[in-house]
Amino acid sequence: MDRLHALEAAIEKIILDPKYHDVLALVKGIRNGIVYGSKVRFPHALVMIVLFRSGSLRSKAWLVFKATRQHARNLGLFALVYKSSMLFLRHTSPTGKERHYDSFLAGLIGGYTIFGRTIHDSISQQIVIYVFARVALALAKLAVQPRNVGRIEGGGGGWELLGGGELKREVVRNAWPAFASLSWAMVMYLFRWHPENVQPSLRSSMHYIYVQSDHWDSLRSFIWHNK
Repeated sequence: MDRLHALEAAIEKIILDPKYHDVLALVKGIRNGIVYGSKVRFPHALVMIVLFRSGSLRSKAWLVFKATRQHARNLGLFALVYKSSMLFLRHTSPTGKERHYDSFLAGLIGGYTIFGRTIHDSISQQIVIYVFARVALALAKLAVQPRNVGRIEGGGGGWELLGGGELKREVVRNAWPAFASLSWAMVMYLFRWHPENVQPSLRSSMHYIYVQSDHWDSLRSFIWHNK
């Protein structure tokens, strides 16, 4: 027991030593990416595959495992590439500090390395589409946000592109209704006339809601099962 406590103390001394911080931050980033990817993907894959995929329980379990592993792997590797790139850029900076656009460059490197070459991987597509949607919303908020709001040390703050007059108020009031309406209009049009171009899991869930709801042949298939 004493040896175990001594080993634990020695390990803790290493991980708390500032000179090892940068390397250990990479390890922790990989760990957190894997854990978060697993937490996000496992319940989603479990529900979608059990509900919408045919096959044996074993084959479904294998598909859930593959999807979870892929999502966790992508986020873990991206964390490694991004944090490594940030570390490199910081050490090559003339001041030895992070520059304003280092995060953009590191994200560019990580995005290309991990996601940019996997266009036929549905998991990668879902992650990138999710990120793109959040980026679009964030940029829309920045466009109307005052310059003194959201400032952090070294940057931040809104762009205030529309000023503070009536135009800004109209855009703020109508942007979300227009965005939501157009998004649903386009996805329903694409699902109706170009379903092969809709992301597979989205297409599957939409088929379940909007197509299979048109057909039943008994009270059982009307209330409990589609078929």
